[in-house]
Amino acid sequence: MEGNGIGNGNGGGVEDMNEPALGECLSGYVDQGSVESHRYYRSRKTVMEMLKDRGYSVPASDLNLTLNDFRAIHGQSPDPERLRFSVTHIKNPSKRILVIFCGPGAVKVNTVRSIAAQIVNRDTLKGLILIIQNPITSQAQKALDCLSFKVEIFQITDLLVNVTKHVLKPRYQFLTNKEKQNLLKKYSIEEKQLPRMLKEDAIAEYYGLQKGQVVKISYTGGISDSYVTYRCVW
Repeated sequence: MEGNGIGNGNGGGVEDMNEPALGECLSGYVDQGSVESHRYYRSRKTVMEMLKDRGYSVPASDLNLTLNDFRAIHGQSPDPERLRFSVTHIKNPSKRILVIFCGPGAVKVNTVRSIAAQIVNRDTLKGLILIIQNPITSQAQKALDCLSFKVEIFQITDLLVNVTKHVLKPRYQFLTNKEKQNLLKKYSIEEKQLPRMLKEDAIAEYYGLQKGQVVKISYTGGISDSYVTYRCVW
């Protein structure tokens, strides 16, 4: 009998047992691995791209590492200790930055002391990037502030996507101090009169911008063919 809406015993319609459960095109997008390994892979890849954009020497083999290759090395439950790495600046090899992934627990002062105790060659270390998964305590933050090098903190969820790779992203150019002074002189303005970009802005954090730096932002496409603005980091 056609069109009788016969159920299959679970309240649904009759199923065609010859039809595959999932087509080949869709099955290629299904990740069979753990969410944990995927989060570590994406965040580690983004921070490597970030450091490359800052002028650091990041091996192409690391940048091009696939998710499957990452899992073959680190497994489905990666050990955060094994994910740490350090790179040096291309133009200034004595400038080194260290990246450390923290586990899923809260970052406490003892965690910071343990990290500080493990750091070698402090004289060449100019920066530390901590990738955390939970809030950091106030005492731990104070301990980080006492370190002799700059410390940047990123939540792992903020690194799952590279914010600079958006299809509509503008072009960013960072002015030197001389270029900044020429800009202020050209328009007869003071630094405080420039539009602001907060240090907490995703782009400012990505490039590690400091207070007082001026960014030239160029937009293309959209309503107008091109548009340029300047922002000062606060």
